[in-house]
Parts: sequence; C-alpha cells; structure tokens
Amino acid sequence: MRNTAKLTTAVLAAGALTFGLTACGSGKDSASGSADYSGPLVVAASPTPHAEILDYVKDNLAKKAGLDLEVKEFTDYITPNTATEDGSVDANYFQNQPYLDDFNKKRGTHIVPVVTVHLEPLGLYSHKVKSADALKSGATIAVPNDAVNEARALKLLAANGLITLKDGAGSGATPQDIAKNPKNLQFKEVEAAQTARSLDDVDAAVINGNYAISAGIKPAEDALVLESAKNSPYGNFLAVKKGNEKDPRVKKLAKLLTSPEVKKFIEDKYQGSVIPSF
Repeated sequence: MRNTAKLTTAVLAAGALTFGLTACGSGKDSASGSADYSGPLVVAASPTPHAEILDYVKDNLAKKAGLDLEVKEFTDYITPNTATEDGSVDANYFQNQPYLDDFNKKRGTHIVPVVTVHLEPLGLYSHKVKSADALKSGATIAVPNDAVNEARALKLLAANGLITLKDGAGSGATPQDIAKNPKNLQFKEVEAAQTARSLDDVDAAVINGNYAISAGIKPAEDALVLESAKNSPYGNFLAVKKGNEKDPRVKKLAKLLTSPEVKKFIEDKYQGSVIPSF
C-alpha cells in the first residue's frame, strides 16, 4: 500500500519504546507541560478498510486541509489501543464502541471515540455449504475469541435462527449462554484475525468485515448471513487518548473522514461491504 508503513505486532513489540520516544507529534505533554501538537498526525489502523480510507484522505484531501498524516498498519486489535495509550501513535481507527468499552475496562486504558466513520457488517461464511440452512448437525463454526466479537457472532447466529441465546445474554455472551442449539453446532474460538484463514478447517466461520475483505471475500455477495446495519452499535471510529480530542490535527482528520468525498470513496470501493455511518 503506497506510503504506508506495515508493522506487525512482533516488530512493534521490539520498537515501540524507541518509536514512542522519537516520533514527532506524539501528542504527549512536553517538558514545559503543554501538549505538543506539531509534526505529522500518526494514526494506527487495520489494513482494510481503515488504512485504505486513511490513505485516500492522505493522498487526496489532507494537503489541502493542511494536515500532515502518517498511517501505520497493525494486524491485531490490541496494539493500536496500547500504542495510543502510551503515545507511540496519536490516534487509531479500527474499532467499535462495545469493543473499546471492554478494552478500557479490562486494560485500564483511557481511549475515547472522536467520530464514527463506517460499519463493517459481520458475516457467516463457508467453503463447504451454500446456505446457513445447509449446515449439518454437529457442524463446527469458528468465532472470534475476544469477548465483544464472540458475543456479536453469537447474536448474528441467533438472529438467523441457528441458535437461541438465554434471556439477558448481552455484549459478553459466550457459547455457555446458548439456550437452544438444534443443530448441535460446535464452536471453535480463534483470534479474530485468523477466522478467515480457518475456513478450510471448519464448516463455517463468523468473520469481521475488515478481515473478510482482506481475504478477498465480498461480504455483500459471499456471506451466508450478514449482520444488519440498522441501528447497529458497531460503527468504527477514529479514537484518541482522553484529553487529545482538542488536538487540531485530530479535528482536521475527523472532518475529512466524514466528508462527502470519503463517503463516495467508501461506497464506490466497497460496494456495500463497508457502509458509511455519516
């Protein structure tokens, strides 16, 4: 991807300290006690579609708006928040509110949303059957192993009649909260980033939209069942460490990410697999 640094979690683990100390415009308080909002705005993002959307902004809109934007790709759902918390990056763009709430609670971080940009519908996919009804008794379904996305996956299956969840099962639902399982479905919990890769090893998998697109899957066309975008709490947003919402660079990026140009880019490029939320 042009002008975008691709970083794996392993590389970040080795270099995060150095980067945090040397990166320009980290947004940390300077020695004088005032926030330093100079230099490029460094944003951590999942490769697809988040970094692609940011790259569009960088290549087509940022210069005119006076924004120096640097995009760094992360392939996991943890490092973008920890890097934002410790100041290694200024902001991130990859997550939804239920995930962030759970992350902040469990890890003691202080990340807050700035502006919601898009929704990636969660979907059920298979290399072995053509419809959800065709899943056989005892079929194995891969689901994300983080609390929020696993619950979201189970809600998707319940909404389409494959299982019934116990009353009150919420954003922390697990397979233990299944009340009825007429097909005796089995669940394989894997890292969200691995769900698409597990398709050949299971009967079906519930995959986050960004990972589906990265794997060459077209959610709007290929999903056996697809999450509804109506009244969804799972919109993906630009986020910063609490206190950095006033960063003028962040404000510029927030405005650009919700511009008519970005809306058209999302609609044209993703054809319903990613849906603008503004």
